[in-house]
Amino acid sequence: MFQTVIDYFESIDPVLAALYATLFTWFLTALGASFVFFFKNMNRVVLDGMLGFTGGVMVAASFWSLLAPAIEMTAGEGFIKVIPASVGFFLGALFIFGLDKVLPHLHINFQESEGVKSPWQRTTLLVLAITLHNIPEGLAVGVLFGGVAAGIPEASIAGALTLAIGIGIQNFPEGIAVSMPLRRMGMSRRKSFMYGQASALVEPVAGVLGAVAVTFFTPLLPYALAFAAGAMIFVVVEEVIPETQQDNNTDIATLGFIGGFIVMMMLDVALG
Repeated sequence: MFQTVIDYFESIDPVLAALYATLFTWFLTALGASFVFFFKNMNRVVLDGMLGFTGGVMVAASFWSLLAPAIEMTAGEGFIKVIPASVGFFLGALFIFGLDKVLPHLHINFQESEGVKSPWQRTTLLVLAITLHNIPEGLAVGVLFGGVAAGIPEASIAGALTLAIGIGIQNFPEGIAVSMPLRRMGMSRRKSFMYGQASALVEPVAGVLGAVAVTFFTPLLPYALAFAAGAMIFVVVEEVIPETQQDNNTDIATLGFIGGFIVMMMLDVALG
């Protein structure tokens, strides 16, 4: 079945393929957010475990799907070979750091706000926080499809689809992590769902932009792959992991992280 999907994506324009793949990752976010129609509360232990899983998938994807190909496709030996990946990785982290300081947003625990002071409602700030996470995820998928369009041997449809599947899997708990707290605050089920799924709408936009950028500027590919990896790692270390440490569920969150890393590693090696 996976081969059939690969064959289909190979038959269409890579930019369109990037759009379809990131619409899939958005759909799984929406699927997670839809849980708000069936439950009002989510056990904190379960939520921390799922967030840990999310972090594990993101870290594994950053290496297996982004950094390793970026290094492999760079010519040269020794330090020369790793410079583009190092520069891109640092710039990606710096990009999210800058957005983190400028864009007003609220952490999932509703206790810590970051960015410039804003009169916006707490619900809007929470959605912006998750949206901030999703920018590098959509970009990562788009950049890989852009590499396919540019004819880079190290970039493959199978690898891009595998990354989209992994990101989609970890988007599922993110949808829950947005919609459930909103429902708990008293928001209607419908509005909670709409806010939850809206947090991932940025992924198709970032995916298409990443694919187009690499298509026109092929030498950017190793930098762009590492840029997405740096942005994802920053999000994991700065927010996802600390979020799982707010209660006494650190062991569950850690096991979730390990599980997420293993799942993404297996997907990438087996399918990518």
